[in-house]
Amino acid sequence: MYFSTSIQLFVKIAVVILNWNGKKLLETFLPSIVTHSSQAEIYIADNASSDSSISFIQSNFPTVKIIQNKENGGFAKGYNDALQNIDADIYALVNSDVEVTENWLLPIIETFQKNKNTAIIQPKILDYKNKNRFEYAGAAGGFLDALGYPYCRGRIFNSLETDKQQYNDTIDINWASGACFFIRTAVYHELKGFDEDYFAHQEEIDLCWRTRNTNHNIQYVGKSTVYHLGGGTLNEANSLKTFLNFRNSLFTLVKNLPTRKIGVIVFMRMVLDGVAGLYFILQGRPIHTFAILRAHMSFYLHLRKMIAKRLATPKILNYNKSKSIVWSYFVLNIKKSDKIV
Repeated sequence: MYFSTSIQLFVKIAVVILNWNGKKLLETFLPSIVTHSSQAEIYIADNASSDSSISFIQSNFPTVKIIQNKENGGFAKGYNDALQNIDADIYALVNSDVEVTENWLLPIIETFQKNKNTAIIQPKILDYKNKNRFEYAGAAGGFLDALGYPYCRGRIFNSLETDKQQYNDTIDINWASGACFFIRTAVYHELKGFDEDYFAHQEEIDLCWRTRNTNHNIQYVGKSTVYHLGGGTLNEANSLKTFLNFRNSLFTLVKNLPTRKIGVIVFMRMVLDGVAGLYFILQGRPIHTFAILRAHMSFYLHLRKMIAKRLATPKILNYNKSKSIVWSYFVLNIKKSDKIV
């Protein structure tokens, strides 16, 4: 439990939950958010659901405000459309499959108030199904290695650590998880929000990188804890998820790397993508290999557009210089992030 006698609430927070045909998830997870978020207004941003999500919310949670988007624009466009209609100082973007804990907002608010240059914050994210273990999407804060591969404290590839309170600190990170993503409203709109060409996956990493390029900080606050189910929209077996992750990661590199690094790093990443494709074939999952091929084709088709976006963004200031997690994990057999960070 978190206690603070010094905190005074001078910020207006909007907890915004993106929903698409997620009635079952809302039945499970919305009660905790309503119960433990008295410091905030709660919104459902509905991506043109065809199930009974809206009527369920209206009947059972009348204090929750509903914004109905005209279409399902995915994570990126869904939030961009909805947030135009919400007045707040801080947006708390929370997946519909996240359970929050008592006083989860207080350490986040306090960190924003104490650190005026902090633009984005992520809490500790644990696994809803195994609450002593870190969850894949965010864990204890996101980082990028020298080739732009994302990983987390508490999670490298599919190796997940047990929570032993080892990451109860507050530190600067490279990126915050979209599963539970706090951002100052002014920064979000200054940077024009998420890149809608991503549709879903990796768009939070891109926005975080663009945010750091404006000299703002991104922090992990381990005194706040949430539990994430994961795979609520697209699970690991879905080839669309493979397509989006591989393509969008290349988008992010082109948009944000220093000019002198783009050619070499993008080439190396595409070669390693080919290795991943061969691995999928050996696993008997060729549909994911085809997803990688489609990702590369889509990347080439969008390349000119991504370069144009790059030229329109602030000066590139940040580059990730940590060790290669591919080498550390697969060759050196390092499974814990504290050996890499």
